[in-house]
Amino acid sequence: MKYLNRLLAFAFIMLASCTAENLPEPEAGNGRYVSEKICNTSDNAVKGKIIAKFSEEAIPYVEAAVAKGVATKSGAGAAAQSGIEALDEILEEIDAISVKRVFPVSERFEENTRKAGLHRWYSFTFSEEQDLDEAAEMLASVAEISTIQFNSTFSPSFSQEAIPLPAGAAPAATRSVVRADFNDPELLWQWHYINNGDLAVSQTARPGADINVAEAWKLTAGDSRIIVAVVDEGVKYTHPDLAANMWTNPEPSEEYDRQDIHGWNFVDDGPITWDKEGKDQYGQKTSDSGHGTHVAGTVAAVNNNALGVAGVAGGTGNGDGVRIMSCQIFSKGLGTNDEAICNAIKYAADHGASIIQCSYGNNDTAVTSERDYRKKSPLEREALDYFMSPASSPEGGNTSDVFADGGGIAIYAAGNDGLSHSNFPGGYNDCISVTAVGPDGLPAYYTCYGPGCNIAAPGGEATGHSGGERAGILSTLVSEISGSDYGYMQGTSMACPHVSGVAALGLSYALQKDRKFTREEFTSMLLTSVNDIESRLEGTKKTGQTIYLEDYQGKMGSGLIDAYQLLMQIEGTPCLRVPVDELQMIPLTQYFGGSAENLTYRSLEISDEDMEKLGMPAKPEMSDGKLMIRCNKPGVAHITISAIAGGKRPGTDTVMGGIEVTKEFAIIARGTAGMDDGWL
Repeated sequence: MKYLNRLLAFAFIMLASCTAENLPEPEAGNGRYVSEKICNTSDNAVKGKIIAKFSEEAIPYVEAAVAKGVATKSGAGAAAQSGIEALDEILEEIDAISVKRVFPVSERFEENTRKAGLHRWYSFTFSEEQDLDEAAEMLASVAEISTIQFNSTFSPSFSQEAIPLPAGAAPAATRSVVRADFNDPELLWQWHYINNGDLAVSQTARPGADINVAEAWKLTAGDSRIIVAVVDEGVKYTHPDLAANMWTNPEPSEEYDRQDIHGWNFVDDGPITWDKEGKDQYGQKTSDSGHGTHVAGTVAAVNNNALGVAGVAGGTGNGDGVRIMSCQIFSKGLGTNDEAICNAIKYAADHGASIIQCSYGNNDTAVTSERDYRKKSPLEREALDYFMSPASSPEGGNTSDVFADGGGIAIYAAGNDGLSHSNFPGGYNDCISVTAVGPDGLPAYYTCYGPGCNIAAPGGEATGHSGGERAGILSTLVSEISGSDYGYMQGTSMACPHVSGVAALGLSYALQKDRKFTREEFTSMLLTSVNDIESRLEGTKKTGQTIYLEDYQGKMGSGLIDAYQLLMQIEGTPCLRVPVDELQMIPLTQYFGGSAENLTYRSLEISDEDMEKLGMPAKPEMSDGKLMIRCNKPGVAHITISAIAGGKRPGTDTVMGGIEVTKEFAIIARGTAGMDDGWL
C-alpha cells in the first residue's frame, strides 16, 4: 500500500509540473524528476530534514497548525501537519515528525524577522530512512512552497591542529626589541602585530610585515560598545585572558531558556561549550580544537593585564576592550549545517553585533560565482542580508547602530585549499574575504586567492620557517584540550580575525571621535588601509610547499591590512606610504592642489624622536612640490608642512600676500609600501 501511495504521489508531482507556475519539465539524464524549486543537492545533507520557504499567503495556515500543536507528531499518532491539505498528504506519506520554523519566534525581534521574510522558512523533520531526494521532489509539488533546500552539512574548513606555547618560554635573541605600551608578556612572540624581523620567528621574517597596531593602540585599543560575533567553535568565556571582554546578554532570551548569557551553541542547541568530545561517522574519536577561542583572542584578548597575549582590539586593561559574542556552529570537532549557521548569523544581528567574524566556508568548491551562491544557498544569503541591513530598513535587520546607515559587516576567511578563488560565503560581494601571509609578508602556501578575495592579513606558517611554530599565529587556547591557555595556529582562519579586530578598532576610534560612517564608507576605508604585497610577487617561495609568486599577482586583495592607516583615515589625516631603505620623491599635488610644484613652502616640521624612530638620515625636504624623504626603519611618524597660497610670503598689515596653508601627514614606513593595484 505504501508503495502504491508513493506512485500516486509521484504521479501528482508530474501533474503539478504541468500546472504549477514555478515547476519546469523533468530533467533528462538521471531518470529522476527534479524541480527548479530545489536549490541544492542532497550530497552531505542532514538526513531526515528538509528546509522549505513558504509563500506569504500560506504562513497563516502553517502558524495556525503550530498554535494548535498539530505541527509536531505526538507518539504513534498522526504525522505532523501544516494546515495545507496538499502538503499534509505528503507529510503523512513521509511520516513527518515536525514542522518547525527555522528561526525561533522571539517577541523582541519578531517584527524585524517578519519584515525580512525570514518567518517563511520552515524545516520538515521525518525518519532518516526516508529518501531525501524523493521527499524533496514530493514537497516541491506543493504550490505554497517556493523554495526547497537540503540542510547541507559543513566540516570545519580550518586546521584543528594547535601547538601549545611551551611553559616558561624565554625570549630569544631578536634583531630588534619589540616596543609597545602594553605589558602582556607573550606580546613579543606576536610578530603578526609587531614584526621587527625576528630571526627566532624566521630567517625570512620581514620588518613591517604585520598589521601595524602598536602605534594605533596609542590612539585607541577598543571600545566596549563594539560587539564582534565569533561564528566558530565555542569561545571559552572563562578564559583568564578573555573573560573581561566577553559580551554579556542584558536580556537572556526566553527561546533559549534564558541560558544565552555570552551567546549560544546553535549546533547542539544549548549553552556554549568548548571542550567536548564526540565520534565521527566512522566511530573515530573527535574533539573540539580551541579554534573559536584562538580566533577570539586575536580579536580581543585583554590587553595590558600582565597576562598572556594581546588582542587587536582588547582594550587597555581598563574594561574598554571590544566585546566577543560566541555564536557557536561547531562542536566536538564535528560538522555543522545550514540551519545552525543561519541561526547564528541572525542571532548576532538581533543582539547588536556590528561585525561577524567567520572562519568557516562552504565545502562546495564548485560554487565559484555569486550567481551560484545565491542559487544554492538562499537561506544563508537571506540571513547574511539580514545581518548587513539595518533594523530600521523596510526589510528589517541588524539592531546595531554603529554605522550611519545601520547594519553590520561580515568578514570571512578566504579558505585554506590554495584555490584560485575565494571560498564562499566570503566570495559573496557584500562580504569581506581575507587571504593570508606569513612572517615574510608573502602569500602563505595554503591561502586561497583570486576573484572574491579582498584583503590580506597575517595567517602564519608553522611549516617551512626556521622558527617552526613561532611563525604561526599566537593567541588564546583551551587548556582543557591543549594543556595550555596559549598556543599557535595557522590559516586564513587566523588572518580573518586580524581584519575583524582592525575593523573593530576603527569603529572604536570612530566612536571616540564622535564620527559615523556608512557601511560602504567604512568598508572602503578598511580595504584601502593597506601596505604593498604586489611588488614582491616574483620567483618562488618554499614553505609548506613550493608556490610560484607570480600566480598571486593582483589576487591577494588590496594589500596587507594596516591598523594605523585606518585610524588615520577615520581621523582625516592623509597617509604617505613609503618603503624603507629608499630615497623617495612624493608628489603632494593631491594635498596642495595642481600647482603644488609652484608653491612656496615655508616650513616642514618633524620631531627628532620621529626621525630617530624611522631611521631618517636627514630631515625631509620639499623640492618642486615633492616631499624628499628616506626612512631606514619601519614605523609611523607625523610631519607638518606649510605653504603659501597666493604669493611668495603671507600677507601682513602693510604688505599684500598669500594665506599660509598647513597640512599634517602621517608617514607610514614599511618593508614595502604603496597600495596594491589589486582589485577590491
